[in-house]
Amino acid sequence: MNTDYSHRIFAEIRKDALMTQTLRHPQILDLARRQGRVTVDALARYFEVTHQTIRRDLADLTESGRLERVHGGAVLPSGTANIGYEERRRLNHASKQAMARVVADLVPHNASVFLNIGTSTEAVAQELLHHKGLLVVTNNLNVATILAGNSECEVVLTGGRLRAADGGLVGTLAVDTVRQFKFDVAVIGCSALDLDGDLLDFDLDEVRVAQVILSQSRTAVAVADHSKLQRTAPARIASLAELQTLVTDATLPQPLMQRCADWGVNVLQTKKESS
Repeated sequence: MNTDYSHRIFAEIRKDALMTQTLRHPQILDLARRQGRVTVDALARYFEVTHQTIRRDLADLTESGRLERVHGGAVLPSGTANIGYEERRRLNHASKQAMARVVADLVPHNASVFLNIGTSTEAVAQELLHHKGLLVVTNNLNVATILAGNSECEVVLTGGRLRAADGGLVGTLAVDTVRQFKFDVAVIGCSALDLDGDLLDFDLDEVRVAQVILSQSRTAVAVADHSKLQRTAPARIASLAELQTLVTDATLPQPLMQRCADWGVNVLQTKKESS
C-alpha cells in the first residue's frame, strides 16, 4: 500500500475518532448532571463502545477538571458537596491502607487517641487492632465498631447528632465530650487540602469538632491521599502549621512542601497505589 495513502487513511481514522470523542464528551457530562453519577459499564452500553474507550473519555474529562473519577465511573466535581460515603470508602483504598500503616506506627501503646470521621481514619482503626493499652475516643461509629475487636482497647464514643450517611457524630454534645479529654495523638482526615496548607471540609458541624480535637491534643496527625489535593471544600478546619505530621501518598506541590518545611511539619509520603 502506498505510504502516503496509508498516512492519509490513518489521519482520517484518527480525525473521525477525535470527532466522535468530541461528541461523546458533552453527552457524558449531560448524563452526569442529570444522574449525579456515570458508570463505565452504562456508558459503554449507551455509546456502544469498549470499556477502554470510556475510561479514556473519563480520564480526559477528569484531567480537564470537568469530572471526578470514583470507583467504576465518575461524578461531577463539587466544591460544596462531598462524594457519597460508599464511594469514598472504595476510592484509593490501597493507598489509605498504606497511609494507615504509617499512622499506626506513630501511635505508641498505652496512648490516648482520637480518630475523627472519615474513611482514612477507619483504615487507621484497622491498623490499631493489635495495639495494647489504648484509649480511643471517636465520633465515628464505624471506628468504634472496628476497634471493638481489640480487647486491649477502651473505646469511648462522643455524644452528638448521628449522620446516618457515614456514621459520624457531630454537634454540641460531640464538642463537649472532646473537651473532657487531653489526647496524646489525634488523627484527623479532611475532604480537601489546598496549596495554602489549609485542611478543608464540607460540614461546619464536623469542622467545629475537628477544631476542638486539635486544641485538646498533644500531637496531631493529618491523613490525606492524593485526591484531596485535587479537590476543594468551603469550610476551613485548620492550617497544617497547627499540626505536627501529614501522612499522604502524594508528592506535594513544591510551594506546599516548602510551607510544611517552614512550619516544621513532618511530611511522610507512602507510595501511591491504585485503589
